[in-house]
Parts: sequence; structure tokens; C-alpha cells
Amino acid sequence: MTVSSKVATSMKKSSWIRRMFEEGEELKREVGAENVFDFSLGNPMMEPPLAFKQRLAEVVKQQTPGLFRYAPSDGVIEARAGIAEFRSKETGLDFEPEHIVLTCGAAGGYNVALKAILDPGDEVIIFVPYFVEYLSYIDNHGGIRVPVETDENFGIDFEKLEAAITVRTKAVIINSPNNPTGRVYDEEMIRKLGGLLTAKEKEFGHEIYLLADEPYKAIVYNGKRPPQVFDHYNNSIVITSHSKDLGLPGERIGHIAMRPGIDEFAELRKAMVFATYALGFVSAPGIMQRVIAALQGVSIDVDAYRRKRDMLCDGLAKAGYKFYRPEGAFYLFPKTPIPDDVAFVRELVKEYVLTVPGSGFGRAGHIRISYCVEDNTIARALPAFERVAKKYGLKG
Repeated sequence: MTVSSKVATSMKKSSWIRRMFEEGEELKREVGAENVFDFSLGNPMMEPPLAFKQRLAEVVKQQTPGLFRYAPSDGVIEARAGIAEFRSKETGLDFEPEHIVLTCGAAGGYNVALKAILDPGDEVIIFVPYFVEYLSYIDNHGGIRVPVETDENFGIDFEKLEAAITVRTKAVIINSPNNPTGRVYDEEMIRKLGGLLTAKEKEFGHEIYLLADEPYKAIVYNGKRPPQVFDHYNNSIVITSHSKDLGLPGERIGHIAMRPGIDEFAELRKAMVFATYALGFVSAPGIMQRVIAALQGVSIDVDAYRRKRDMLCDGLAKAGYKFYRPEGAFYLFPKTPIPDDVAFVRELVKEYVLTVPGSGFGRAGHIRISYCVEDNTIARALPAFERVAKKYGLKG
């Protein structure tokens, strides 16, 4: 066989997100892009804010020698210092540049962090429905993924979580605001999670890392404020990117922030730096490091996404769809009127509407709708959603 059996197997189980996106590209060639309503990919359509473009111009105009050379694997000092200063103000903790590692997006950050902490056979808990790429990230570094079902509103089911934690548990991944559901965990949930993990660390005698995936943290609605995981658990690590808050998915820039006081910090940091170049990232994009350091806390117009959410939710509710109204991010995860979510997705494709089966995120009987699209796309797609709803007897 030309490729490894492991990769061949993984390709057969490849992401439904990518599969539907590719199917959509073919459909657009057949009937015209203007006639296809593509909600498959979470590809932000909002342009970066003016502050980003101004800062980018400033950096590029600099005459500083070495601007385009290799950066240190953990990031240039001015970038790490800028992020550490922002994190300190945000949390009240004493972040130093050494607590920050610049990464090639959140995906790069997760691969760096998991390579640094996992031995083969270590278990990583993920909550269902999950961001599908977690499966690959964990597998890349010999970990065993342990899916734990959430409750009907996609909150943490602590009884199921406690039952899933074993002596082999090395990390728990949380994603809030969540992809694919839009759920935002509240303060009490994070506090309770921190308490449980602290107790389990004492019981098993080793660290259990809480990895918080936060690329959507700035995209929240109606005054919702995601809690700080650093407030509730010592061995917490935040991994984020600026793909969503600054609208920079193509620039692949993010960072890892380790909580001040985290256990075995010096060794952990060395492992993160080693993993950055061992995995071939070498360093995060140098220009982007210098740009985003001055833009912590800046974001795109979140209200535009709220408007899209409301337009979509109101229209689907009127058509009879059932769902948990998203509190953040830009995804909706409604129930399908039949158990076979793939078959339901196929019905929507007949109307040129592209969504992703919930089974691709570990939760069948749902679909994911990514509403980071033009308002007109949502408005024109709603009648198609309604026609399919009527086929299955849904009523608003």
C-alpha cells in the first residue's frame, strides 16, 4: 500500500465538514454558486477590523532588521509580553512572557500541547458533541480519546464525567463557546469542573490538565461573559487563535497560555517549546506575532453575528425545528426530525442547502449549521429549510 494503513483508515473516516464543503464546491460548479446555500464550513466571513489593518501596515513599514527571519519557537518576546500583559489585566494573575507560547493557530497549539503532555495510552476526555479534529489531534500523539455525553442542553453531565475519569486520564478538553452547539459554559459549571478535577488529581496522584479551547471567546451574545478557567483550576491551559475574533483564519496565528502556578511549569514550558519545532511548525508566523500582540481584546463586530443568529433561529423555529439557541460562536445544532441525520442532510442538499450531519461531531440526530455567511444567504435558504421541514411534518 502506498500510504500507511493508519492514514488510509483515517481518510475513510474523514471529517464530514470537509466532505460537505467539497460536495458543495461541486454543486456550485453545476448550478452556480449563487444558487447554493453553503452552511458547511465555519469560515469567518467578517473582514478584520480597521485596527488590524492599521497595525499590520505599521509593522510592515518598520525598518527593524530581522523582521522576516526565523522567530524563537515560543514566539518573539514583544509578542509574548503583550499577550502576557493582557492576560494579567484580564485575570488578575501574574502572567509573564514565559507563560505564553505563540502557535500556528489553535490547531497548532493543540498538537503542541498534546505532544508535550501525552504518553501512548494516556486518555483525553472530550465532550459530545465535539469539534471533530480533536480526534486526530489526540490520535497524533498516541492518546486515547474518551467521549463523554453532555446533557440535553449540551452542558457538562458531571455524573458521566466522573465515571469517565480514570488513572489514565491526562487531560480534559472543553470548548466554550462551543463548536458545534454555540453553548457557553457558565461560572458554576467551570467551578464544579475545577473542583472535580482537583479531587481526581489527589486521588490518582498526578496532573490532569484542563485544556480550554477558546477561539470563540469574544463571540458571545446578549451580555454573556464566558468565565475564566484560570480562576477555578490550577492545572489549566488556554489554547486559542485569532481566526474568529479578528477574522484571520488564513494567517494561522494563536497562542497557548499556561496558568501562573501550574504544576511543573519549567518542564512543561520546555516540552511545549520542543514540541513546536519537533512537529515542524518551527515558529508561528513572525509578522502576525507582532501584529496581534497589540490587538488583544480587539474583535470584529460581534453584533453582526448575533443578527445572523437571530434571523436563522427565528426562521427555523417558525418552520418547526427544535434547537438550543446559541449563546456564542456562530453555529446552530438543531435536532433532525428523523434519527438518520445523514439522510436528512441529503434532503437538504436536494434544495441546494449544505449542512453537516451531527454524527460527524459524535451526536447523531442533529445537523450543524454554520451561520458565518451573508445575511442574504440565510434569508434565501429559509424557504428551503421550511420545505424540507414540511416533508417531515414539522410545524412551527
